[in-house]
Formats: sequence, C-alpha cells, structure tokens
Amino acid sequence: MFIINNYLVAVAFCFVTMLCWGSWANTSKISTKDWPFPMFYWDYSLGLILTALLFGLTMGSFGTGGRSFLPDLQQADLGSIISAVVGGVVFNLSNLLIVAAITMVGLSVAFPIGVGLALVIGVVVNYLKQPQGNPLLLFSGVLLVVLAIVVNAVASSKVAESRSSFRTKGIVLSIFAGIIMGFFYRFVANSMTLNFITPEAGKLTPYSAVLVFSIGLFISNFLWNTFFMYKPVDGNKSTYAGFVQNGTLKLHLIGLAGGLIFNIGFLFSLIASDKAGPAISYGLGQGSTMIGAAWGIFVFKEFKGAPPSISRYLAIMFITFIIGLGLIIAAKL
Repeated sequence: MFIINNYLVAVAFCFVTMLCWGSWANTSKISTKDWPFPMFYWDYSLGLILTALLFGLTMGSFGTGGRSFLPDLQQADLGSIISAVVGGVVFNLSNLLIVAAITMVGLSVAFPIGVGLALVIGVVVNYLKQPQGNPLLLFSGVLLVVLAIVVNAVASSKVAESRSSFRTKGIVLSIFAGIIMGFFYRFVANSMTLNFITPEAGKLTPYSAVLVFSIGLFISNFLWNTFFMYKPVDGNKSTYAGFVQNGTLKLHLIGLAGGLIFNIGFLFSLIASDKAGPAISYGLGQGSTMIGAAWGIFVFKEFKGAPPSISRYLAIMFITFIIGLGLIIAAKL
C-alpha cells in the first residue's frame, strides 16, 4: 500500500485534508436549495463507501509496503472493526448536526464554531492518547484556534442582531456538533496499527479503516438520518419514497461528490498520522474550519450587508486561526 515517508509530505497530505473537509459541505449547500438535506445525506454516505473502495483497491493495494487492502480487512479482529464502526456512528451524528446548522446559519458560521470546537477537543483527546510534538507549541496553536472561534461567534451575534434570532438555533446545533465530532477520530485511530510498514496483527491500516468507518456511518444513517427526515430542524419532513421519486441524477451525483471529497480528505489524514501523529494530523485537517468560512464569506456572500465592523472581526478570526495552524505544524518540526 502507499505509505508516507517523511513529516513534510505528511503535512502536505494534511493540507489536502483541510481543503477537502472545508469544501465538501458546498455540495450540501448547493443541493439543499432543491433537495432536503437528509435526502442529500443518503447519497453522501454512499459516496463515502464508494470512495473508500476505490482508494482501497488502488492506493491501498499497490506497492510492497505495509499490508494490502483485502488481506488487511480479512485479518482484522472484532475490536478494531467495532472501534472504526463506532467512529463512523459518532461522526455521523455530529456531521448531520453540522449540515443542519449550515442550512440555518451558513458555512461561515457553522464551520468555524462546530468544526473549530471539534479541532480543540480532538487535538487534546488524541494527544493524551498518543503524545507527539512539542506540547507548548501544539496547545498554543489550539488556544489561538479557540480565540478565532470566539471572534467568529461575536461576529455572528452582531449579524444576528441585525437580521434574525433564528441564527441562535443554528449556533447551538454547531456547538453540539463540535463537541460530538471531537471524539470520532480517536475511535478510528484506536482501530489502526501504529506502524504502517510492519502493521500490527488484528489492527486496520488507513485504507481498511476508512471503509469500515464509512460502513458504520451508512448503517447509523437508518437511525440518525431517519430521525432528521421525519423530525427536521428546518423545513418539511422527508420520506424514503420521496428519495426515490423526487431525486434527479444531478442531485444524486452532487451527494456522491460530497462523499468523495470528504473521504479523500479523511483517508489522507489517516495516512499522514503515521508520520505526523494523530493529534497534529487531525488538528491540521480541521483547519478546514477556515476553508469553510472562506467559502461562506467570499463565495456565498453570507455576511453581505452586515455592519462594517464585522470585517474587522473576520480579519482577526482568519489571522489568529492561521497563526494557530502554523504553531500546530511547528510542534513537530
């Protein structure tokens, strides 16, 4: 299977993760104009599985290093499989809450609050389990990320004062999503071997872990997504019959593309964790917060018409977040 050999390449992979994780939600934002987000989410979850299979049968099966994709799945023990499945179940609930929040408050608010909070929790949880890197630099970077989140929340509250109190519900959903999302990566990391070149028996490698995670997410859809279908946080309820009858080829392809984009990012993050360590790999990937915010601010114009003072808050948010990410990278240089 394909394996990374040095830290700087791992950082480059984490930046790909950042771009993918910060961009996949655009597919949700585009499709939910005509398609309820629980309907979009079924296609998205199928896209995750198809992407995991595609990369497992290609990158995960070529080369002489590590353990090939199919043999790796066959030798995995039950504990590793359950851990990766639980990671998918936990992530799925948090991700559905994030998608719901995006429909209510937009990318530029839901992502910095929800995913930013997940970054903070995830870095702490993963570092405690597997400490790698300079803790002073790592957690200084995390503190700056927290500051960026607070600044974004202040900017959002000022916009809410001039627009609608409906945004409050979306912010609350983002907070709950971030808390839950902060723990999913640890479950997946626990299912994986610590050495990709000579993998531990019974453990998964990144390619098989992503597939098992994706299957866990899809199965839990019958619980989490069914709830959101019939008890939507916004709009009318959806039905399974509506998914079959009302979905167009274009809408289904957009959902599949969302799954493709996300899982490329997730796979690259797990591949990078061998050299970067889970805390840094996850922390850099969750820099997607600012990518998502940038899409919302500059492309979708979600702060258009806001008071002029908001621009200063947004500038501070981006600056503190970028410096924070820089410190996280420097933690292992």
